[in-house]
Amino acid sequence: MNAVRMLPRPGAPGLPLMVTDYARSVAEFGALCWTWPALARAPLGDGQPVLVLPGLGTGDMTTVLLRRFLTHLGYPVYGWSLGVNIGPTERISAGMRARLSGIAERHGEPVSVIGWSLGGIFARQITRERPDEVRQVITLGSPFKLSDHDQSNARHLYEAFRRFHAGELELPLERGQGPLPVPATSIYSRLDGIVSWRACLDEPSERAENVEILGSHLGYGHHPAALWTVADRLALPAGRWRSFVPPWWLRAAFGAQRPDG
Repeated sequence: MNAVRMLPRPGAPGLPLMVTDYARSVAEFGALCWTWPALARAPLGDGQPVLVLPGLGTGDMTTVLLRRFLTHLGYPVYGWSLGVNIGPTERISAGMRARLSGIAERHGEPVSVIGWSLGGIFARQITRERPDEVRQVITLGSPFKLSDHDQSNARHLYEAFRRFHAGELELPLERGQGPLPVPATSIYSRLDGIVSWRACLDEPSERAENVEILGSHLGYGHHPAALWTVADRLALPAGRWRSFVPPWWLRAAFGAQRPDG
């Protein structure tokens, strides 16, 4: 038998990472306070519109710091305005698409979409459906390559909302779909206490990259390294791409950048 097939499928993060995720996210907020003066001088872009989608069981309140940071950099930033993300309900599925189309029409240009966890899975889905309305996709701890629900410690919460869902997220996610039609950046962490970091890895290409930070799952929206990465990617001119390079002063907050694990 092929030795690779005998290896167990990587599961969800272990108990130590899961139970410490919240406490670590609080510490990361403290790091944000200390690094804010430097973060405020992050790369600037051309003022493209940005839509931010929250994770499972959360809403726009959890993305306030991220959105305020991007507003400070000069971007018109929008929350999804759909309440709590309980999964692919009919209202949420239709509402996200309407929100994206409305923002793109209002500004007369494609929208950069940022999705946290489940929000990133949704961001990639609507991008495949409406590529002309999306400029780029940035995901934060999003397991868009999930092959088994056991790769997520949030599976029980997802199951609790399942009766409200209008459809299923078929596993493995994105099977046979190929790369996104727009530039994509996946920000992930091997210290993530909620989802398997391996499920967050995109296939690297000329317009797709994985960026590893050292942080918690609940802290992606305010982790200094995540915020800097988002700003750096949004600053890329339309139609151009370059690999991400962490700033020297924040290098310790990033991983080894070896997405193949």
